[in-house]
Amino acid sequence: MESKGPPLYTPAGTLADLSRSQEEDPLVDEPLIPDYALHSAIRREFHTVPTACHAGLLSLLHVTFVVLSMCLAVLCVLKAGQEEVCAKILDKVQGESVIVFGKVCLWVLVVLFTGFAQHHHSRTRSRGYLQFYRQMQELKHLPLMVHSTGNVMLLIVLAAQLSPTVHTNMLLIIIGLELLAGFPCLIYYIVKVMQFNREKPAPDVSQEERSHNINITNLPTETGFREGSSLEEVVEKQADLIEYLKQHNSLLSKRLLNLTAQH
Repeated sequence: MESKGPPLYTPAGTLADLSRSQEEDPLVDEPLIPDYALHSAIRREFHTVPTACHAGLLSLLHVTFVVLSMCLAVLCVLKAGQEEVCAKILDKVQGESVIVFGKVCLWVLVVLFTGFAQHHHSRTRSRGYLQFYRQMQELKHLPLMVHSTGNVMLLIVLAAQLSPTVHTNMLLIIIGLELLAGFPCLIYYIVKVMQFNREKPAPDVSQEERSHNINITNLPTETGFREGSSLEEVVEKQADLIEYLKQHNSLLSKRLLNLTAQH
């Protein structure tokens, strides 16, 4: 006599029902998103740093200012036989005053350039280029430090009671030293920015992930504190990475939803 009890392998039936429910799900029937489409969707467009041209223009203005100042000092201040020409051009303004006013205007341009560079480098930092931001953090402020130091030296010279000849020579020495110290900084800054724009690298997170995939055993990670490293630097880097990954994940979620809706 056959017993009519419940079937023995009910879990198998449950798995079969689950597989059938998945097959009937319209989302599963949709084609999967190809890898190339996903990669192109999450890949960010590279934005260049537009400060190299401004740094080049500032360098040109700096050289022009120094050359004109030296010519003005030799011809009009040190009395090289061009008193009449200088009187017509400068009217009643003294040659040293023109040089000082020009130096102040140049310092203002350096301040504006530093703020402009800081703005664009901060945007580069928010896009995930943390290493480049730290490399340029001190370099972009060096011209301002040089010109500010020159202003302090100029104030000391103006406050000192020196003879007119010594006073003019000290002024020319100061602006010459500024050129020797500030011009190479701007040139090096231009080279680094142009190199970054030409290479168009991926964000630091993508570069580290690619490096770890190639050889994860030989390359050290940057997720912890190691002996010899600065704790403040590690904490700052981790905060930058977290901020960038939050923005990246938000953008990734939106584009994945758009791709899913399209397919």
